[in-house]
This record gives sequence, structure tokens and C-alpha cells, in this order.
Amino acid sequence: MTECRTMFLAAAAAVSAAALSCGSGGAGGSAVPKPVAGAAGAAAISPGDDPNFRITAVADPGLAAFHRQVEVFGIPILAFEQVEDRKLLHAARLMARYLDNDEDGEPDQPEVVEAMREADAFLAMWSRQSDLLRLPESLAAVGQDLGNDETRPEWHENGRTGPFDAAIEEVLHLITFVGYARVWPEAFGISRESRLAEAMDRARGGRFERVPDSWPEGAWFTYDDTTCDYECMLVEYLYWALTSLLGAQENRAPEIGREWRLHTRGLLMSGDPAVFELLTDPRYRIPTVLPDGKYRGG
Repeated sequence: MTECRTMFLAAAAAVSAAALSCGSGGAGGSAVPKPVAGAAGAAAISPGDDPNFRITAVADPGLAAFHRQVEVFGIPILAFEQVEDRKLLHAARLMARYLDNDEDGEPDQPEVVEAMREADAFLAMWSRQSDLLRLPESLAAVGQDLGNDETRPEWHENGRTGPFDAAIEEVLHLITFVGYARVWPEAFGISRESRLAEAMDRARGGRFERVPDSWPEGAWFTYDDTTCDYECMLVEYLYWALTSLLGAQENRAPEIGREWRLHTRGLLMSGDPAVFELLTDPRYRIPTVLPDGKYRGG
């Protein structure tokens, strides 16, 4: 990470109305249809080849800047035209596996999905960051952005080696910031009073409203992006802790050591018992398997 990426974007009231119907409890849509036309002047839209998800046109005129979308449990993933279909579907499978970790076709935390729907949460996929400037200023919901080139399905195929799949991070940010924080504010709230904040303050060696000139000796979360305020740091800390618990950071110690030290489950358990206990508390039904771009929930 080089910058705080959590975005507070707007969403037209009809985001979900423009999206694909979920079917009977599944993460995505029904049988794959024929290609459909996109916005005027845009390329035709292929529905893709995934039996669980359909790529559809964006019907809501308020979101005409986007070219197409996929829906996961009622949560839209919206893409600009140059985003590759395989990467759009990869993001959908990651989101589905985070939300339905046991792949039974139903969300493991239905209250999290409901909170995200109520907030009109969405993921915005771009090919050029300047694409985001095309979004209307009159929108009012929360979204997270994800770049086409930083979405790397091959990282999973190559044994979690090579250039990292940033979709693992950005999809999770949306789920935790909009879902976990709203459903369990005492545990995951983006506030200074949550259990997450207490754990983060220990991980940073104290409570810092701004990035300090130097970190206390022994701190293991030392993210130094000065654009990331305290609330942003909470989102980043939760990402590092959960993905380390799930094994995503095992091979990345040289790459991430400047900002995060506890890159394995064992190191997290021994080095940060407060957050380990929080993430393994059965009350919250936190994922136990890292999404790998495959989803068999149906």
C-alpha cells in the first residue's frame, strides 16, 4: 500500500435496481444469457462464462459512466469499459468467497450483507484512475475502488507468489468498512473506542492521530502514509491482520516488512493476541479460508 484508498463515493438510489437479480439465495445470477448491448456507442457486453455470475449492462442512467456490472449477494461491482471481464469476474468470486466462506450459496454473515446493501455499497473497477473523475458528484453512498492492472488472478495460480493481487485487499476493505464496522461497532467500529482500535494502538506502540516522526521500538504496524488518518489506519490494520491470519502475507515479508511485521498466522497469534482473539471469536463468523478467485457456492 502506498496510499489510503478507501473511498467515500456516492451511489444513485437505483444502484441495486440496475443490478442483476441474485436468484434463490445464490451469490450471483441465473443461467448465462446472450450478449447484451451496453451504453450508446459502447461495445456489446458479454455475460461471461461463470455459472454463478452474469455480467450485465448498467441500466441506471445515474451510473452511465460505468459500462457494465456484476452483482454479488445484491452488492454491485461496477466496471468501466476497459476493465477486463476475467478481472471483473475474479473480483466477484473474491467477494462471494469472503461473504460465503463455506460456499454453501448463502452469506455466512447475512447481517453484514444487509448492512452493505442498506448503505448502497459498491466496488468501482477502473482501467485508468482518471476514470473515477467521470462519476457524478451528486451520488451518496460508499464505494471502494479497484484497478484493472492491480487485479491479478495469476497470484493465486502461482502459489501466492509474484506481483500481489490487490483485489484481496480492496474487496476486503469494502466488506469490513461498510459491513463489519456497522454490524459490530463495539468490535470492528471505525472509532477510537472499538476493540479493533485498542488492538491497533498496541500494535503501533501508542495512540497516534497522525503518523509520528518515528515509531516506538517494538511496534509491528507502522504504516506511514500521511494521507491516512486514524480511521483509515483502522481499515488498513484490519486488512493486514485478517489476511495474515488467512495466509495471504506468508511469502511477502521482504515486501511488506516496513509497515507490517506479523505476516503469518503463527506470528499474529503470538505477537498480537488481542486482534487474533477478535478475528477468531466465533460470534463474528470471520472467514477462515483465503479467497482464491474460485467460488463454488452456486
